[in-house]
Amino acid sequence: MRIENLDDVAEFARTVILNGVNLHPDDDFRNYVNIETGQPTYTEEEASAYNRNMANAFSICDKCGVDIYGFMQKIFLVETGLDKVIPMPD
Repeated sequence: MRIENLDDVAEFARTVILNGVNLHPDDDFRNYVNIETGQPTYTEEEASAYNRNMANAFSICDKCGVDIYGFMQKIFLVETGLDKVIPMPD
């Protein structure tokens, strides 16, 4: 996945969330573990690719003057349905 604009950042976040990951922009994808199996969620290669995508997402958000934490939190809340019980960040 190429991260070139805010729409790409949003799609990247949605993809990770739909994988069942409790996404946080600061987390290394090598550290995500499937709680049912105890195994890593991603292979080393996948984690490296996701880490590169996140680094690109940080760069795009920075260039656009967008707070990546609030941006991804909004996506997380909507995609998980938690926006119905947790207020959206500003």
